[in-house]
Parts: sequence; C-alpha cells; structure tokens
Amino acid sequence: MPGPYSHEAPYAQGLLDVGDGQRIHWNTSGDPEGRPAVLVHGGPGSGHNPGSRRYFDPARFRVVQYDQRGCGRSLPHAADPSTALAHNTTAHLVADLERLREHLGIDKWLLYGGSWGSTLILAYAEAHPERVSGIVICGVTMTRPQETDWLYRGVGRFLPGPWEEFRDFLPAADRDGDVLDLLAAYSRLLDSPEEGVRRAAAQAWATWEDAVISHEVLGKPNAYTDRPSDALMAFTRITAHYFSHQAFLEDGQLLRDAHRLAGIPGELIHGRLDLGSPLETAWQLARAWPDARLTVIDEAGHTGSPRMEEAILAAVERLARAASDRTPRDGLVDHTNG
Repeated sequence: MPGPYSHEAPYAQGLLDVGDGQRIHWNTSGDPEGRPAVLVHGGPGSGHNPGSRRYFDPARFRVVQYDQRGCGRSLPHAADPSTALAHNTTAHLVADLERLREHLGIDKWLLYGGSWGSTLILAYAEAHPERVSGIVICGVTMTRPQETDWLYRGVGRFLPGPWEEFRDFLPAADRDGDVLDLLAAYSRLLDSPEEGVRRAAAQAWATWEDAVISHEVLGKPNAYTDRPSDALMAFTRITAHYFSHQAFLEDGQLLRDAHRLAGIPGELIHGRLDLGSPLETAWQLARAWPDARLTVIDEAGHTGSPRMEEAILAAVERLARAASDRTPRDGLVDHTNG
C-alpha cells in the first residue's frame, strides 16, 4: 500500500475575495499539472489541517486546501465578536468552493473530507455535479436534524454526566427545550458582548465534544479543548450558528437529492463504532448513490484508526487509477472491513 505521503510547502497561496466582505485563504501543493483534488475541512469552523494531504501522492495530485469563511486564515475571523455570521451559511460555502475552482482554473476536481466536510462536499456535488470527478468522504454526515439531535442530546444516554454538564451550563430557562433551543441558547452566549461569557461557553461546548470523542475506541482526549483560544472560539461559534439553523438545509435534502450524484464515483469510509455519527447515515447514503462504495471499519470511531487511514489511501488510489471509469457499482458495500 503506497502512502501516507509527505508534501513540500505549498507552492501557491492567497486570499480570495468571495463577496460579503469575506476573503477565504487557500493554498496548493503537489504537482501543478496533476489531477486536482480539494480537501474540505470539518467543523464547521475547524480550519484546514495540513496533515490531510498525506492521502494524496504529490507526484500525481494538485492538492488544494482552504479555510471556510470565518476560520483558519480566512478573514474576517469569527473569534472576533464583531464578525457577523449572517453571510456564513451552507449556500455561501458552496458558492465559495465554486468560486475557488474558477479562480484556480480547474475544470473538475476530486473532493475529499470528513464529518462536516462530508456534508459540505455533498451539498456542493449535488449543486455542481458536472465539476466533480470523484468523492472520498469519511466519518459520513449529512447534518440532518436527527443527526444533530443525536450528537447534542441522544449520545447523552451513554454519557449522562457530561451531557448534564453541557446542558446545565445554560441558564435554567434555556435547558428544557428541544435540541435546537439548546444550540440556539449556546449560540447566543457565544455571541455575547462579554468576553468571559463567550470563552466559558466555548469551553463548555468543547468539553462536550471532547467527551464524545474521548469515549470512542481509539478516542482522542482534549481534541477540542486543547485548540488555541481563537481557533476554539471560531469553531464553537460557527458550529453553534450552523447547527442551531439545521445547517441551513432542508430536512433530508442531501439524501433526497443524492440522485444528482449519479455518474460520480464515490468512496464512503465509516467507523462502525462512531459514537457521534452512527453508521446508519453512511449506509443510507450508499443505498441512494449507486456509484458509491461503502467501506466499514469495525474498530474505528469518528477519530479513525490505522485501518481507516489505509482505507482512505486505498480509496484515493482506486479513484486515481479509474479516473475515466464511470461504470455504476450498485451501492457496493465492502464487507472485508465491515
């Protein structure tokens, strides 16, 4: 199995004006004449991770990374309370990706990402299928209301103590509604004019995220709370903004419109033990997308595993070798890992 790969520093980067007073930071590495691939980060609001490039052979791929609105090196930054989020929605992020593709002179590109990145990839691909040569996503989510309810309330059945702490950080009047009410209450605190209130809310939110991730098999403790303060502030503020608005998507939109992915080869990789994003979502998407292959990794959760890394490398390699092969595969499920 080839890879993981090492990359030199990006050979080009910049800030792209996407309107609404927003500029998104991007960079490119690998072979300038290689097959274009764009890496779509999670969160929303996490910013890009240079380590994600390890799945792409720099001798064969032109790798594009970028920071979505308000995070990473994009401007203005959401850690600044004066940065309004009114122009930060899924539709804006889809339009930004398309504007970045045009700016870089790319005809079609392969899309890679996980978690929230998979939601944004699906939204983009369903809006612009003619611009997508292939898709690799892991930790599959479509950010449907039931998925958000599970992550911010349902998982509390397994972690009642940490969930009660997450809920009880809120004022008593905000604790008894549905999950959207809870997330909206957090969003208001994260937008507070008082820095102490904002920072405390960000810490409480990240502590819950850490509780979920750290209790998985091969889980990672402090994956969120150890982030630099401004990065954590942007992540929590943007995530609460999106999830309290149901990701600015219609209920079930991405699954309903999965027929628009027909002809696009897809690789879905999911951990069976993903506590925050149950396998059901990836399974349903594979059933609705005939050109997708689902690989299930038994011992992996949302944070992955060595076998998941191998599966991602293999998926990228398959698409690289079969770039022109668009034969439908009838929703294949790879049971060798499932």
